Amino acid sequence: MIYGAEEGWTEDERERCMLDSMAICDELAVEGKWLDSSPLHSVTTATSVRVREGKCEVTDGPFAETTEQLGGYYIIDVPSRDEAVAIARRLPPAKKGTVQIRPLLPVPMPMPSLSEDLISLRTKESNAGKDYIVLLYAAEGAWPPEEHSAALEESIRLCHELHEQGCYRDAAPLQSPTTATCVRVRDGIQEVVDGPFPETKEQLGGYFLIHVADLDQAIAVASRIPGARRGTAEIRPLFPLPVPHRSG
Repeated sequence: MIYGAEEGWTEDERERCMLDSMAICDELAVEGKWLDSSPLHSVTTATSVRVREGKCEVTDGPFAETTEQLGGYYIIDVPSRDEAVAIARRLPPAKKGTVQIRPLLPVPMPMPSLSEDLISLRTKESNAGKDYIVLLYAAEGAWPPEEHSAALEESIRLCHELHEQGCYRDAAPLQSPTTATCVRVRDGIQEVVDGPFPETKEQLGGYFLIHVADLDQAIAVASRIPGARRGTAEIRPLFPLPVPHRSG
């Protein structure tokens, strides 16, 4: 996960950053390590959803009031944390912001399988809707283990339902924030810190990538995710990718 202060980039720097990042995607794809990535639109486009006692609360803006906001993500498949750190330090945003590394959590039930890879789905021309990421934040310990298992199974059933409707792209829970590693590069010097980056009570616990007609549909999906009942579901649109940026 890539965090940074949005005002820290000029438009030219942002464009250069995206081009350099896409080149890294190409290289990782050739090595079989790249699964998906995307920059996110500004936090000003965020919508936060909470469900409390059956009532859905929707507010404009991001959930976390921090100096650095989530600006994009990479999903990679590598054998060790050291290799993940080596990749994170190469990402241009690590020079101005923070790259947080978190392992994905194994799930107890099969997830939906896609007939096409994510990048093909996301670059396919379509007027039927747009891609959103739903980021699930919750306080550490909000879900007791026995309740978390049931919530995870409910989330997976929702994934299958969304897949049948053609709205599913990807989803995954993350391991505890205690497993996080933060990487920064300042003046060419790498800083690696154990633990999560944002100093907030609620930490990122997982995500859904969905393709729906509009924000209202994205809110309807977010309100059904169990995580919204104990924490906050933040909805952010993805930047459209005009052409596939990987080969192999």
